[in-house]
Amino acid sequence: MRVFARKTLREFWINHSDSEDALKAWFFEAENSQWKLPSDIKNKYPHASILPDNRVVFNIKGNTYRLAVKINYDYGQVCIRFAGTHAEYDKMDATTI
Repeated sequence: MRVFARKTLREFWINHSDSEDALKAWFFEAENSQWKLPSDIKNKYPHASILPDNRVVFNIKGNTYRLAVKINYDYGQVCIRFAGTHAEYDKMDATTI
């Protein structure tokens, strides 16, 4: 997969340094994956939330943080839309971000 907006991850781990290793690991795994369907993601990340409009929310660092992405399965693209704490995630609508 081609992952866009790694800058979002970097900006987040600057303020939450304990998330850096987990976010880098997720990024590496995503880049080296070939997700064609949401079920491909669920096989690797059973606790990921599959949302409408090809959006997925991943639990990061033992569910300490949330990562919301939008995926274009046909083109093999992942666009990072949000990285944040649970409190920040609870204030936003992951189906529209």
